[in-house]
Amino acid sequence: MHITRRTLALASTALAASLLAPAAFAQKQYDPGASDTEILLGMPMPLSGPVSGYSIIGKVAEAYFKKLNEQGGINGRKIKVLVYDDQYSPPKTVEVARRMVEQDQILAWFSSLGTASNTAVQRYMNAKKVPQLFLQSGASQFDNAKQYPWTTPMLGSYRGEGKVFAHHIATSKPGAKVAILMQNDDLGREILKGLQEGLAGKNASLVAQATFEVTDPTVDSQIVQLKASGADVLVLASTARTTAQALRKVAELGWTPERYVNIAGASVKMAMEPAGADKAKGAISLAYYKDPGSKNWDNDPEMKAYKELLKTYAPGVDPLNSSGVTGYVAAQLMAHVLREAGDNLTRDNIRRIASNLKSPKVELLLPGVTVANSPEDLHAVAAMQPVRYNGVEMEPFGKVESLK
Repeated sequence: MHITRRTLALASTALAASLLAPAAFAQKQYDPGASDTEILLGMPMPLSGPVSGYSIIGKVAEAYFKKLNEQGGINGRKIKVLVYDDQYSPPKTVEVARRMVEQDQILAWFSSLGTASNTAVQRYMNAKKVPQLFLQSGASQFDNAKQYPWTTPMLGSYRGEGKVFAHHIATSKPGAKVAILMQNDDLGREILKGLQEGLAGKNASLVAQATFEVTDPTVDSQIVQLKASGADVLVLASTARTTAQALRKVAELGWTPERYVNIAGASVKMAMEPAGADKAKGAISLAYYKDPGSKNWDNDPEMKAYKELLKTYAPGVDPLNSSGVTGYVAAQLMAHVLREAGDNLTRDNIRRIASNLKSPKVELLLPGVTVANSPEDLHAVAAMQPVRYNGVEMEPFGKVESLK
């Protein structure tokens, strides 16, 4: 066979094309919700209903992506965030999920609020293979990579939170008699479980428990019941509105237990101040982010950047409301995942990155707090800092506690 220069040139061109074609194809892979110019995300939020105060989470996340888009987006793509009202109601969340997945065709949804609402759509989202990411819940059913690989919780484990409370109670108050007021859902049940596990074999005991529904207008009767138990420690597994009611009633009764408040209900602006600073003073909780209402962070560059973001892109949002920071953290994590995905914007790739976080840079985390997860433990927030309300702000004390 006679090989000419022309034959060699053609062969070389063909070989180069065959090698480049798969690479070029691999560079850009899209699922619904992604294109050369845009990425579409969904974010259900309680814009109305009993916990509508938490809608600040969505407003801050939207502000973050507005700024990001003005700076060119992520890998040249603008991020569009759809925020629909789910009213913190599971049936409504199901309706929103179907709309986002089947009509809007989002690439992923993120930062949705509440255990019951997220549970209501978990099976559906996994069946549709749409990432359900950075949920504002620490419930254990979202940490199940084998059965629900498309779901990733952002918050640290509620069960771990209960264990940390139990350890602190047994250490600081030997012989303590503990009562718990718990939301009648997995938030309450898992904090109770962690508390029971943490107190087992310790010189402290659980003597009473009472439940409430998130729609209950008051928890006064439950607090009266718990006081009658003789408990000298009260754990509140509740969201902010109920926390405020409970702290206020405890003070009105002249009851003086040591009070522990789970992170979901420990907002200064939404719980402590509405309860009354004098009535809430001394309450203990856990935190993973810097409190924008604390003067300790006034000169912190990250805090300055956060408040400037809200001033420019969300002027109606109270910059001192710490619940907004949870939306800021969730938005940063979502942006990190999208950056890491590059041009491989398939839902499966998004899911895998979100399930294998290796301490990415996240602004406003407290010193010593990290974000890391794996299929073995999907909770993104890996540790939290004990804090105590001093009548003005949540003041850190002690060492950072691991939730893993």
